[in-house]
Amino acid sequence: MGTTVDFVLFSSDGAVSNTGITHLTGNVGTNNGSSTGFGNVDGQMHDNDVASGQASADLLLLYGELNAAIPTFFPGSLLGNGVTLVPGVYSIPSAASLNLDLILDGQGDPDALFIFQIDGAFSANANSKVKLINGAQACNVFWKIEGLAEMATGTTMRGTLVVNNSAIIMNVGDTLEGRALAIAGAVTVDGVLAYTPIGCGSPTLTGPIAPALLSTECYGIFSGDGPVSNAGITFVTGDVGTNVGLTTGFDPLNVAGMIHPIPDVSTAACASDLLNVYTYLNTLPFDIELLYPAQFGNNLVLTPHTYVMNGAVSFTDTLFLDAQGNANAVFVIQINGALNTSVYSKVILRNGTQSKNVFWKVDGAVDINDYSIFVGTIVANNGAIDLSTGVTLDGRAMTTTGALSTAAIDADMPLGCSTLYAPNIVSQPVNDTTCVGGPGSFSVVATGTGLTYQWRTGTTNLANGGNIFGATTATLTINAATPGDFVANYNVVVTGSASPSATSVNAELVLCSNSGINSFDNANSSELVTIYPNPFSNSINIVLHDASQIDQAHVTIYNVLGEAIMTTIITSGLTTLETSDLPSGIYIYTVTLNNNTIQTGKLISQ
Repeated sequence: MGTTVDFVLFSSDGAVSNTGITHLTGNVGTNNGSSTGFGNVDGQMHDNDVASGQASADLLLLYGELNAAIPTFFPGSLLGNGVTLVPGVYSIPSAASLNLDLILDGQGDPDALFIFQIDGAFSANANSKVKLINGAQACNVFWKIEGLAEMATGTTMRGTLVVNNSAIIMNVGDTLEGRALAIAGAVTVDGVLAYTPIGCGSPTLTGPIAPALLSTECYGIFSGDGPVSNAGITFVTGDVGTNVGLTTGFDPLNVAGMIHPIPDVSTAACASDLLNVYTYLNTLPFDIELLYPAQFGNNLVLTPHTYVMNGAVSFTDTLFLDAQGNANAVFVIQINGALNTSVYSKVILRNGTQSKNVFWKVDGAVDINDYSIFVGTIVANNGAIDLSTGVTLDGRAMTTTGALSTAAIDADMPLGCSTLYAPNIVSQPVNDTTCVGGPGSFSVVATGTGLTYQWRTGTTNLANGGNIFGATTATLTINAATPGDFVANYNVVVTGSASPSATSVNAELVLCSNSGINSFDNANSSELVTIYPNPFSNSINIVLHDASQIDQAHVTIYNVLGEAIMTTIITSGLTTLETSDLPSGIYIYTVTLNNNTIQTGKLISQ
């Protein structure tokens, strides 16, 4: 077929014209004449150019091959009426007509070929249909016609029509899965649906490469510079925020994501990434120009491509996005102007299209009117976005600069945000009090995705073991506490799947006061007693510096569990205590006077 494979309507020599709202997928053109009256075409227009010249040459070759095919069947001139045909070459040496249903049976062979050689005009009665079963494909059906080809209202034709030396006429409500190609004659259509068939080695449409969304992937509603506000009961999946201004009116109970009431690290990243997304979409080379932005919608069908419209767009009624079975196909619609929709406008996805693969670049304001169903990521530049009452958005609404307002809408961000939230500590650890040998703990509460925890003293990581438990969880437990555990710099580092990590404030493990021990290493500045040697082995000496305190001062020694193991009253200036029975380790002593602790310290038994 050569380059004719890309055309849905074409004449080598004759005008190609349309009246009414016609929807076409494929190129349209003529090599000698003009194409007039067409609205938005999902394809390229080629009139009297290099492409039309090549298509004209290829059409002659195609005609010659179909004309030379050796017939295998010779049916009557009336086709249809529920008759089923098998693959082959069907020769009709006269004019022919189609009535009711003609069934083409591929018999399980996707390469099954059907060629109809009609040596005269061809007409299809109203509401007649060509149906394909058992693997038959429209791309393998060909009609070679030597005369006028006309389809009455409501006809469904399948296959490529190659008409020699005459015109092709399609009427209101006709559907053509194939092509209408005239060698010499006009092609006239009126309110039809016609699209080039897929299969038979036709390329799989993938569309362009989608932009790298980065942090913008995690936002459902966002403005890079402008207030974001809501009125009414709105439901959002995804983050909501702005990088300049305030975010107001959103109920946290109705937002499956984070609300950023004021700019923060996350909104700054999103604003930066959004500019890059816009630049990518704006500079992407387009495949197809939709020539009539004011007629956008109206049941138009688009396939995976990059489209451009050079002007403000009025979107009315329905737009169909057809991925043709490719779930990864990407659609990019570049609008060099503002976008507004009618009430109850709809974007409908067909044949595997996914909302995450649909992108709208808009240079100007966006107004999605009441009760519309909109699909895809909207990236507006220097324009406000208004999502009116009852709008359903399967995608994202984002503007680089401009206010963004919603009113009782339902916005569902497509799945795929892999770094939903960076860690955020919402409840800091607080000081805890315990006795020597008792339990102590610190806890933190954080939000974010994929959180991990690392408790520390200062900058030194703690590890589970000994009396340390939960060093890498949200709660650190110390059981039983030793004198060395009573420090003031316990903190935790919280890390998630998104940066940056978060570090808590410091918290202190405070020694309980019921033993009277408040300090371990530093004696009172005016010591009542001196204890030596320290470290000690078999005995220790207690020297009383103030003789007036004899029989009033008491010395108590505690083990690390906080248990009093030895108490003595100071009865002389020098008191010696036998300690040979004390195991090696750390001990705490206190000196009390009139039931007040006036001195504490640490002793070490060797």
